[in-house]
Amino acid sequence: MKLVVVSAGLSVPSSTRLLADRLAAAVGRETDVQVEVVELRDLAVEIAHNFTNGFPGRKLAAALEAVTEADGLIAVTPVFTASYSGLFKSFFDVLDKEALVGKPVLVAATGGTARHSLVLEHALRPLFAYLRAVVVPTGVYAASEDWGAEGLEDRIDRAAGELAGLMTGLSGIKPQRSDDLRVIPFAEQLAKLSAS
Repeated sequence: MKLVVVSAGLSVPSSTRLLADRLAAAVGRETDVQVEVVELRDLAVEIAHNFTNGFPGRKLAAALEAVTEADGLIAVTPVFTASYSGLFKSFFDVLDKEALVGKPVLVAATGGTARHSLVLEHALRPLFAYLRAVVVPTGVYAASEDWGAEGLEDRIDRAAGELAGLMTGLSGIKPQRSDDLRVIPFAEQLAKLSAS
C-alpha cells in the first residue's frame, strides 16, 4: 500500500517534518507501506502559479498525482494565526475535489504552545470532512514542550494504528464518485412500493 505524507513545514530542520516522519514510521510498524513525502515548501512557487494560470507545474502535478493515488494520507501543518498555514490550504485548494473521497487521512499539527491544539478540530478535521476523506479519530498535535515529553509517542502510535487499520480495511474498496450516483425520482420509488 502507498502512504503519502504531506508536510507543510517551512524551516530546515522542521518540527512539522519531524512529526510527519514519526507518524509515517509508526504506520510502517503497523502495516507494510511504501512512503512518499510531499514537502510543500518545495512546491510553493508552482502552487502559486497554478492559481494564476490554472496548470500545475511538473513537480506539483507529480505531488497531486501521488496524493490522489495514495491508499492513505498523513497531513501535517504548522499552526499560523490559530489555523493551518496558507501554503497547506493552498495545496489542498488546487487538489481535485474528488481526490480524497473515502481516503483514510491522519491529521497532525505543530505549534509553539499547547493552546493551539484545537486547530485539529476547528480547522483540519472540517477541511478533510469537506473533501469527504475518512479522518482517523485521533489527531496528533505537538507543541514545543511535547518533544521528548511523555505522551506524544503514545498519541503517535494510537493515530498510526487507526490509520493503518483504515488503510488495511478500505484498500479494496473504491468509493463511488459523485458523478456515478444516479438520483431515483421519488415517484419511481413509490411505484416500486405499490407494485409489491
